[in-house]
Amino acid sequence: MKALVISGGGSKGAFAGGVAQYLIRELNREYDLYLGTSTGSLLISHLALNKTEKIKDVFTSVNQASIFSNRPFLIRRRHGYDQISINHLNVLRNFLKGRKTFGESKNLQKLIKNTLTPEEFQQLKSGTKDVVVTVSNLSLNEVEYKSIKDFGYDDFCEWIWISSNYTPFMSLVHKNGCEYADGGLGSMVPIEEAIKRGATEIDAIILKTEVTNYNRMPSKNAFGLITNLFQFMLDRIENQNIRIGKFAAANKDAIINFYYTPTVLTTNSLIFDENKMKSWWESGYSFAKLKNEELNQIEP
Repeated sequence: MKALVISGGGSKGAFAGGVAQYLIRELNREYDLYLGTSTGSLLISHLALNKTEKIKDVFTSVNQASIFSNRPFLIRRRHGYDQISINHLNVLRNFLKGRKTFGESKNLQKLIKNTLTPEEFQQLKSGTKDVVVTVSNLSLNEVEYKSIKDFGYDDFCEWIWISSNYTPFMSLVHKNGCEYADGGLGSMVPIEEAIKRGATEIDAIILKTEVTNYNRMPSKNAFGLITNLFQFMLDRIENQNIRIGKFAAANKDAIINFYYTPTVLTTNSLIFDENKMKSWWESGYSFAKLKNEELNQIEP
């Protein structure tokens, strides 16, 4: 069984889309299982449908307004890089409404349903491919994996949205008596789950560099510090997921093909810049092409 696994990474998901587009369209890779976390969950349904151009158009045209119904931060460009600071008015407005998070991402929920149609959902559900998204159940302290085979259209679209909610900057969702948040809080790279579901060959797209680089600028304010702390935590989770995935693969004789980003794409993946994301998509496509051409030259 072949699987495509895409890690979390916010706006960096555009790079993953470019890599996947090359693997599917140019190498004609056929996957039985598509498994994504956070931004990866936004891509996999359309990749499973082989609608790479459609998801490219959507993914590379989003901006902050496409994601946030209440954006909790301001973006200012200083000294050549984007710096975020708290939007006191929006955060206060959210707390006065009784919300538990700094911001809300209801616009992303609408975008998901506008992008994945009921007809496309039924096509996937009735097909042989499995599409699985990762969510974090904060109430039960567990990571859960939601397959398209087990839910109706509305529920599955909501699970995709939940998987992408980078709490506490985005919405916290109450569902089935539990609080749910971004799947990356528990499993940034669900390679182990792909192997548990029977995958023997995995293409894993990791939205970070393979070698540790200086990924973040110094914190300039409290909000910047919070984002840096969360990113540090997620990086540690991601590294642990990869080590566990490699160990599981070795025990099951599974093959993993890793696709890391060759350079640091951004210091803050909460910032959705259309021009940069278009560039990252093309970079992902070119990188996958170059890597596979080099592998073909090495093979006898």
